[in-house]
Amino acid sequence: MIQAVFYRNPEGRLFGFSLKGHAGFEEAGKDVVCAAVSALSINTVNAAENLTDAGFSCEQGDSGELNFHFTDSMGDREQLLMDALELGLTSIQEEYGKKYLSIHYTDKEV
Repeated sequence: MIQAVFYRNPEGRLFGFSLKGHAGFEEAGKDVVCAAVSALSINTVNAAENLTDAGFSCEQGDSGELNFHFTDSMGDREQLLMDALELGLTSIQEEYGKKYLSIHYTDKEV
């Protein structure tokens, strides 16, 4: 199962996320759930780098873990990226089930 955690600031706005695990929907190379989650998360990081001026931290682990969060104050563009990722991952969870993708939220200050 992929475990996704969204980080919320004190105002309740999303400012980061972490992903770990493997969906296990299908064998490696054919797992559409893993592919979809990877595409959405990598696109979010690339968009943050290329379409915003906000600072961020991004770390990828050897086993595919991904930790990302904005380090600067966020504007509308940054918030839209986080909301779009949340929408995409929530849609995948609804389509394929919590057995393959589990989404959680945590209040965190970085």
